[in-house]
Amino acid sequence: MPSTLAECAVAVLSTSDARAKTSLSRAVTAAFRASQAAGAPMPVGHAAPPMRPARPARPELLDPRDVPRRKPGSPEGRIALLHAIAHIELNAVDLHWDIIARFSDTPMPAGFAADWVKAADEESKHFNLMCDCLEAMGSHYGALPAHAGMWRAAEDTAEDLMGRLAVVPMVLEARGLDVTPGMIEVFRKAKDQRAVDALEVIYAEEVAHVAYGSKWFHFLCGRHDLDPKDVFHDLVQRYFHGPLKPPFNDEKRAEAGLPPDFYWPLAVSG
Repeated sequence: MPSTLAECAVAVLSTSDARAKTSLSRAVTAAFRASQAAGAPMPVGHAAPPMRPARPARPELLDPRDVPRRKPGSPEGRIALLHAIAHIELNAVDLHWDIIARFSDTPMPAGFAADWVKAADEESKHFNLMCDCLEAMGSHYGALPAHAGMWRAAEDTAEDLMGRLAVVPMVLEARGLDVTPGMIEVFRKAKDQRAVDALEVIYAEEVAHVAYGSKWFHFLCGRHDLDPKDVFHDLVQRYFHGPLKPPFNDEKRAEAGLPPDFYWPLAVSG
């Protein structure tokens, strides 16, 4: 295993097989935590991540408009929903390792890397939970086409750490807080307890990932003496394509450090 966290992050990003990627992600997390426990924390170091992470040959990636839509009430629809969530979680694994490596030249407190290591580890667990659910239903990740635009936010913000924090955890992951309760209800109605349990784990843990984004976004605004709300509005309008879509989970967003005056104006004016 590489000696620095940034190099480890690049190793994860460069692994194409999805299960192998998440296995390496979890192994790096274990090594990072062991180094902390031993009193000799793994240095963040510096590394140049690929512009796009390595991915398996399947799923076929399509323009969002071309991804088939299926009704979630059917078994096929529930498989499609689980597959879409798995794809989101795999992208999240790469996004969290990418932020560590790509912005390793920006001086940040030690807690910054530690937060994203924890988030990447949890996203790895989430991906595997979704894969287990798919396999229990006779399918697997890669069996269906998936959204090709998932990495666009990373490319758009590759040179802007504040933009990355604003768009990925504070917009995209916050959206997960809005829609996951409805997805849990789909599987509860279908009496699929495995999927309900897995989605409840994801729902509980995603709040912290949004909170990490908010925390470090506010930290950087403080460092540069900027108004967080104004900067957030500017960055989201610059990097996010389209308005934010209600309904919003105001309670969970507040728990994650996102007050309504951050996102409602972008929904109204977008």
